Amino acid sequence: MQTTPPPSHQPKSDLPSILVVDDDQIFRNRLVRALQTRLYTIYAAASFEEAVVLARRHAPPRAIVDMRMPSMNGASTNTAGLDLITELAKIDPDIDIVVLTGYGSIATAVEAVRRGARDYLTKPVDTDQILAAFEREREHEAPAPDAAPSLARVEWEHIQRILADCAGNISQAARKLGIHRRSLQRKLSKLPPLE
Repeated sequence: MQTTPPPSHQPKSDLPSILVVDDDQIFRNRLVRALQTRLYTIYAAASFEEAVVLARRHAPPRAIVDMRMPSMNGASTNTAGLDLITELAKIDPDIDIVVLTGYGSIATAVEAVRRGARDYLTKPVDTDQILAAFEREREHEAPAPDAAPSLARVEWEHIQRILADCAGNISQAARKLGIHRRSLQRKLSKLPPLE
């Protein structure tokens, strides 16, 4: 479902247009409104397919892409976001892409940067943080880390991924992980490992 207003209602501005891709309708609509109040022209998409159509039609110089979105078969996966980054870069090699990730998957975010994203941010994130990511100069940024994440970090990311797949249901996530519910609660009460 496209939430982009008709062309006659697009803000008139010299600011670059932005493609916003997120399957979370509430977050997407809030972000679109926040960007429009700053006079950006916004094209909004809820899926890989909608994003590709809008990118080909309007050629926006910037894109905000949620890492986890429905793939062509309807299942929500990280690879759909990565595939979209690759596709957007094919459509326009100069497009600036900022990736949003819901549970801080460092390995996936690093892969997104390798595929052409400018930066990645972990949700929750506000509009000013996203716009600041577009303004940072690439050459002044630290390169994406090549070191593998620690085992503790990988475990934490896996738990967050399973929990997200279970819509936050701790009992269901514990069953999928094959651990006791209390053990999972203890792991979740700890802060995520930094590396």
